[in-house]
Amino acid sequence: MNENVLQMKNITKKFGTFTANDNISISLRKGEVLTLLGENGAGKSTLMNVLCGLYKATGGSIFIKGEKVKISSPKDSTGYGIGMVHQHFMLVEALTVLENIILGKTEDRALFIDRKGTKEKIEELSAKYGLGIDPDRKINQLSVGEQQRVEILKALWRNAEILILDEPTAVLTDEEATGLFEIIEKLTGDGKSVIFISHKMKEVLNISDRIAVLRAGKLVSEFKRGEADGSTLADLMVGRHMVESEYSKMDIDDGVVFSARNISYNKESKHSGLNNVSIDVRKGEILGIAGVDGNGQSELAQLATGLLDPDEGEIFLKGEKVTTFSAKRFIDSGVSHVPEYRNKMGLIGDMSVTSNLILKSEEDPKFAKYGGWMTDAKSARGYAEEQKERFDIRCSSVDQDTGELSGGNQQKVILARELSLTPDLLVAAHPIRGLDVGAAQFIHDQMISARERGCAILLISTDLSEVLLMADRIAVMYEGSIMGIYDGQKPPTSEISQAMAGKVQEPSA
Repeated sequence: MNENVLQMKNITKKFGTFTANDNISISLRKGEVLTLLGENGAGKSTLMNVLCGLYKATGGSIFIKGEKVKISSPKDSTGYGIGMVHQHFMLVEALTVLENIILGKTEDRALFIDRKGTKEKIEELSAKYGLGIDPDRKINQLSVGEQQRVEILKALWRNAEILILDEPTAVLTDEEATGLFEIIEKLTGDGKSVIFISHKMKEVLNISDRIAVLRAGKLVSEFKRGEADGSTLADLMVGRHMVESEYSKMDIDDGVVFSARNISYNKESKHSGLNNVSIDVRKGEILGIAGVDGNGQSELAQLATGLLDPDEGEIFLKGEKVTTFSAKRFIDSGVSHVPEYRNKMGLIGDMSVTSNLILKSEEDPKFAKYGGWMTDAKSARGYAEEQKERFDIRCSSVDQDTGELSGGNQQKVILARELSLTPDLLVAAHPIRGLDVGAAQFIHDQMISARERGCAILLISTDLSEVLLMADRIAVMYEGSIMGIYDGQKPPTSEISQAMAGKVQEPSA
């Protein structure tokens, strides 16, 4: 365990005048799990992108097994036995597992690929580390957890000795996360070394041999297993004492803003359909939708925002029956949306922070000139500066491309845009997925403020603790159906947990 397989010494990375990594030094030992912990934008991913050759360091040195190396490209990094599993997978969905693994690299320069031999090696690696992946299946046939294991398998096939896992559990169910931890134990038991990037304190404390805490681009502390508790780590991450949030719960009887009556959509499917769903969301309340991912929550969010048209049933907005289902129709009716995939559905990454903030307001007279033919750049930029301050969006400039921001700051851009429209209904799907404790608390505080202004909120989350913290009422979904609706003030957690597993009980409220 004492042998250093990696040392990054005095790494500095600047983007213009902005310093993302400031003189950071870390080491990684053979067979250990080193966790990088820090807020969104603390510099964790930037540091790992330097190690992977995606960025070139402004200063500092990298040593592999004591030898100083130069990493100028991902090919260099792979050659030194470094593999990274990114939070957003780098897979081609139409290709098979085998084809994705060998894409861009084969064992030799022969004209023909030894598919049989390669497949045997992939199957051998899969069995050795308990990955359970069939090389002949296509990526679009795999669950999110299986796709992640393909990424791990791809790195192992390329002889990775150092594996970087960037927010690996952000998109996994609890069961899949447990399976991932078992794989990590097998990898480290075999002498592989893992750099683990995460915001989830419980898993960090359980899996880490050492924890390095980054804040504002600097390494602020380092601990061995058992030397620090979750509260200490959270305080170091954000640079202040974190007080656990407690939100008061509301008991609202009237003022229904959104109503679904006997809604069905693709109801033959247990995992991508809805079957006879009826819910109400009232003015000034948060209705939380609890359940394991893939039980119809995505379809519910899309129906509540006009992206899907139900096969059966009726939807009412502010008492008026909806007859035309389109995103614009719902936006015009005062519906805002924080989508579950911020990069695919919530933002345009190669557009500026300013442009993303006014995406739904370009026709507003304060931003439009010459009859709407052009955007008033000065007004838009001034507005963006105000939103940057109000929502604590950390960027080098409001002219910066949104795709360059950390996940937490991207989420703040979405929330700023959606809440600034003063919606009657906010549909928020997994609003803190992949966010650190500071960013998550900020997002929650903003949602509570919106509720207190009278906004009705439909909160969809696979994190039961988030639903219990936030929701005034809790509806549980399983295989496209509502299993029960429960009081959020004194939630019966055992009943809710059983309902999430499909066990029907009489709801307590």
